[in-house]
Amino acid sequence: MATTTVTPFGEWPSPIAARSLTHAARRLSFPALVDDELWWCEDRPDEGGRTTVMARRGDGDLVELLSAPWSARTRVHEYGGRSFLPLPGPAGASLIFTNGADQRIYRLDPGAAEPHPLTPPANREGAPELRYADLTLVDDEIWCVREHHLPDGDLERAIVSIPLDGAAGQDPNAVVVVVEGARFLAHPRRSPDGTRLAWLAWDHPRMPWDGTELRVGLLRDGQVTSWSTVLGGPSEAVYQPEWDGDDHLITVSDRSGWWNLYRVPAPGVTGELTPLHPAEAEFAAPLWQLGAASWGRLTDGRLLCVHGAGNQQLGVLDPATGALTELPLPYQSLTMSLTVADDRAALVAASPDRPTAVVQVDVAGASHEVVRTAVDPEQLPDPRWLPVAETTTLTGPDGREVHTHIYPPRNPEHTGPPGARPPYVVFVHGGPTSNSPAALDLAKAYLTSRGIGVLDVNYGGSSGYGRAYRERLAGQWGIVDVQDAATAAAALVLRGDADPRRLAIRGGSAGGWTTLCAVTGTEVFAAGTSLFGVTDVRRLAEITHDFESRYVTKLVGEAELAHDTRSPLHRADRTRCPVLLLQGSDDPVVPAEQAEQFRDALAANDIPHALLVFPGEQHGFRKAESIIAAAEAELSFYGQVMGFDPVGVPRLPLSSAQSG
Repeated sequence: MATTTVTPFGEWPSPIAARSLTHAARRLSFPALVDDELWWCEDRPDEGGRTTVMARRGDGDLVELLSAPWSARTRVHEYGGRSFLPLPGPAGASLIFTNGADQRIYRLDPGAAEPHPLTPPANREGAPELRYADLTLVDDEIWCVREHHLPDGDLERAIVSIPLDGAAGQDPNAVVVVVEGARFLAHPRRSPDGTRLAWLAWDHPRMPWDGTELRVGLLRDGQVTSWSTVLGGPSEAVYQPEWDGDDHLITVSDRSGWWNLYRVPAPGVTGELTPLHPAEAEFAAPLWQLGAASWGRLTDGRLLCVHGAGNQQLGVLDPATGALTELPLPYQSLTMSLTVADDRAALVAASPDRPTAVVQVDVAGASHEVVRTAVDPEQLPDPRWLPVAETTTLTGPDGREVHTHIYPPRNPEHTGPPGARPPYVVFVHGGPTSNSPAALDLAKAYLTSRGIGVLDVNYGGSSGYGRAYRERLAGQWGIVDVQDAATAAAALVLRGDADPRRLAIRGGSAGGWTTLCAVTGTEVFAAGTSLFGVTDVRRLAEITHDFESRYVTKLVGEAELAHDTRSPLHRADRTRCPVLLLQGSDDPVVPAEQAEQFRDALAANDIPHALLVFPGEQHGFRKAESIIAAAEAELSFYGQVMGFDPVGVPRLPLSSAQSG
């Protein structure tokens, strides 16, 4: 029988190194089925974060379709979304994609050495003013959302048509505006008979999960001549409309408090709005990225859909009867990137004991195949080094529920001293209207394999649990999320799982805000790590990008935003513990000045801290060297603050500004 060595928590040697996280950071997204092939996007941290497009051929070969320096990435809404489109042809499919550097749409034909542009260049040097996303094929054109950044700093969005023959590559007049009329537009879909267009629209101050409108317009010569709203409004969020014949649509709405599927008659068509499967389960998710999809139509008219309350499942829904039949998959997290063709489907999936993967599903055979994993099998640690997740609901203040995933320390060769409790790091996801799934994550295993537990909190405001749970954060950002994180940490202590003196909290973006609100407003945590986190909410509201420019007002409330007593920057003198700040130099969402000003405030109050700024990084780290440096700095930081000496990482200097 194997024996284990008693070693202080946090000092357990582990084969999961910081470089392992760069392999895990091979993000997989937006699969697409074309003929007998499967295509998807794949990030390359070792190539500066470039996003390529991969294909699995019909014979099983994996090939890279997009070579360096090309990168398939759109920056519409800054968060982008689906950035490529296969174009079937007699000699094989062409690749249509938005290029990250200049945001133009390009076409790469089979056998061609280089892609050629389909959209005109930007007029302002060094600042791509035209961006494109949500691409869909309409006859010999691409219809998509165009975002136009104007010289005065404002912007306009429209659904446009772009010819596939390249005519618009030099002639901007070849791009035709199909419809505009709202600040935000998404998901254009032409009816099968070509007479109507359906799309989503919303305006400030709403976010797409607050309220959207499903609009349907009449088409004449490729342009909408008139339109009307058939579903949605300020307090109803509609998602992914698709045509069901020429006169009806199927879409998702949260009018019941849960995102459910409905059949909707087009304007002038006799019929009523019909729920297809009423349930306290979500059949959609917040539309952070354009091009997301949670359902698709099979050849027999049934619907394949992602759904769940917290964890996701894949089901087949019969719209005629409302019956939902589960299609078993060994995954608990299914991203809203579902694509369906005939009786095949593909999506990105993950679970606590399986790496994130592009998965192809044979619906008729009720089987699945893993096509590509975020971690190559030979780079995946032995399962004995990986944590076993516990998904549970804890009770917060006033009896409200807090949804969590717990990842205890795990190492086959080492154990903690008798009677000792391990340190824990509370992970707080971004968004904040988002969700942290139960999934294998080497960033968590990097800690748990060293004797540091991880508590993942889906605080009030998280998606996946219905609109009421999502709305708990309205006006309470920096309060409810902090209370839920602190409550969950205290519950672990009460269970005997965690050392109350060695609790840390960390999060990125909105999770960074929660982290800094927690360390300036509670005494629960011994350390806090903010990755590109918000420190000054009023300043953020003034300078952040258009998509989220009114979001902050709803999150904190107008009165609080006017007086701003909640921002960590304004109460830095009340910081209860050391703080680590990790930041990208070119972040357009939360600019680097936010971290720098908080660093200065910590220094003025003689609070131990460090700031690492990574050149060229935006909102989230994509480069291998940034991912490695950030992970090692964070581990060293916890060791210094919580009294252990982690193995094999350089010591992070505290109480000084650093540059990565």
